[in-house]
Amino acid sequence: MLTDQQLAQLQHTLTEQKSQLSKQLSQFSHDLTERNASENVGELSLYDNHPADMGTELFEREKDFALNEHSETELVKINSALKAIQAGNYGICKSCGKPIPFERLEAVPTTQYCVEHTPERNVPQDRPVEETVLKPANDNSFHRIISPHITDFRDSFQEVARFGTSETPADFEGDFQHYDELYDEKQEEF
Repeated sequence: MLTDQQLAQLQHTLTEQKSQLSKQLSQFSHDLTERNASENVGELSLYDNHPADMGTELFEREKDFALNEHSETELVKINSALKAIQAGNYGICKSCGKPIPFERLEAVPTTQYCVEHTPERNVPQDRPVEETVLKPANDNSFHRIISPHITDFRDSFQEVARFGTSETPADFEGDFQHYDELYDEKQEEF
């Protein structure tokens, strides 16, 4: 069971967190109202802005909404924990009825379950599509398909350059009749 000092400490922590989250939510609401009032949604309002700037602005706005939603969820949990303190059942697992250790409550003051009975979280099991295509390196070695046309294994620039580069004949010294003449294909001696 929790001592009166431990309970007071946890209640103080919850109250401070509630105050901070309330300020954040209030500030977000104020900023959102200000932003909406100042935005110009006319046809040419975005004419001078680069698309990347618009993407950055959209990202920042979505991030703010996600953080706001998280703060609202945390505030609900804090209010629930404070009600449990007032009711006298704070620190008791809702599932098994056993006392929740102080260390757990100190780490997660909004919890109402012991570690064993924490409601399961849905952890996504789907993996990125790239994992089906990309193969990790084995034994700290680089696996590659050896082409009979490439003999220079130290420098892979020639291997990549045969698919094209951003260089033009103007980037090289001398006269060239064809793009294939831009690179010296001599065999290197090792």
